[in-house]
Amino acid sequence: MSERPEMFQGVDELWMDGEFVDFDDAQIHVLTHGLHYGSGIFEGVRCYDTVDGPAIFRWEEHLERFYQSGKPYDLEIPFEPEELTEATVELIRREELESCYIRPIAFYGYNSLGVSPGDCPTRVAIGAWPWGAYLGEDALENGVDVMVSSWRKHASSQIPTNAKTTGLYVNSLLATEEAKGNGYTEAIVLNKEGNVAEGPGENLFLVRDDEIYTPGLAESILDGITRRTAIELAEDMGYTVHDEATISRGELYTADELFFTGTAAEVTPIRSVDDNVVGEGTKGPVTDDIQSQFFDLVEGRLDGYDDWFTYV
Repeated sequence: MSERPEMFQGVDELWMDGEFVDFDDAQIHVLTHGLHYGSGIFEGVRCYDTVDGPAIFRWEEHLERFYQSGKPYDLEIPFEPEELTEATVELIRREELESCYIRPIAFYGYNSLGVSPGDCPTRVAIGAWPWGAYLGEDALENGVDVMVSSWRKHASSQIPTNAKTTGLYVNSLLATEEAKGNGYTEAIVLNKEGNVAEGPGENLFLVRDDEIYTPGLAESILDGITRRTAIELAEDMGYTVHDEATISRGELYTADELFFTGTAAEVTPIRSVDDNVVGEGTKGPVTDDIQSQFFDLVEGRLDGYDDWFTYV
């Protein structure tokens, strides 16, 4: 086997179909249905090294969305939520991780290869590994330069946007690679109506006159769990949040502040869109407030949110 990628250096085991397996043995057949048709679902979750020890952030909400994502595809997960929780906690312990990224995935496996999965079994796996800032450590402080992608976000009338489906991320891949190819860190995608939807792997927030706006679920966005967290934190801090907003492309260029949220991206400022500087071109005060509160929260320094943590 070729040398293991740097991201997975030091990872010894994964959980797969009910048992822990060596990293190099976690393999599937090349004719697996999910590989050919994108017929799978997944989650991205973080475990943080809090002041009270390692804790998975909002695991129950992620797990609920995991099961819900399978419903449009008749993908029934053959394990109870409690089994997946136990497996995930045990995996983190076995890998001796204090903080990490967690990737549960379920997909139709190897049997027939027509478009209909037929009798293909449902395969389930969980991996965990250390992963720092998704868009870079510098991005958390200084923000990122983004472009509005020429690729549109698919509508929920075409493919469910409330399900975190593996195949759908080809849309995100196209937008991301377009942005990187043009010298930007990340993209923003518009929906079929031409309004702002989200980033390829993030939700988007806009600040104007100290009020916060974020596209509503009807705008073809994923119901992001970090999005929910940012909304609740902001409201608890006294900000007015418009969480069912419709945002036009032009509003991106006149915003006081913009920022992304996501499990991987956490809370990342946006400093320019299509080479138009956002605000002062630095992390704005509202973004800084929410980002600081978010990291205080996930590192266990904020009281009142204990229900959001599953301790390892």
